[in-house]
Amino acid sequence: MEYSESEASDLKDFVRALNSKKDSMVVVEGRKDEEALKLLGFSGKICQFHSFKGLARFVDSVTGYKSLILLLDSDRKGAYLTRRICSQLEHRLTVDLSFRRRLNGITRGKARHIEDLRLYVEDQ
Repeated sequence: MEYSESEASDLKDFVRALNSKKDSMVVVEGRKDEEALKLLGFSGKICQFHSFKGLARFVDSVTGYKSLILLLDSDRKGAYLTRRICSQLEHRLTVDLSFRRRLNGITRGKARHIEDLRLYVEDQ
């Protein structure tokens, strides 16, 4: 994947900002997404949505947090899950989508899946 120096720099700033959210949990779809974030230097709490085997179990388990940062993929499935999670949790806790939008801006839509971010590390 071709990317510029500014994208790599912006991605480092993105991870720093993500790490600064101490009272939040980041939600990704699966194991490869979690591994990619850790490769980039993320050190906070990560929750894999697919490990819960359903939306109801996921919703019941995350209500103890003040806020969730959703970093689901930018494909059709990720958009569907984002809408469903937001509708289920909108009155229970804060759901932060700003990091997802920021990530799409940084990669200019090239990284449609969170696991694609590992390419920014592996090419260096």
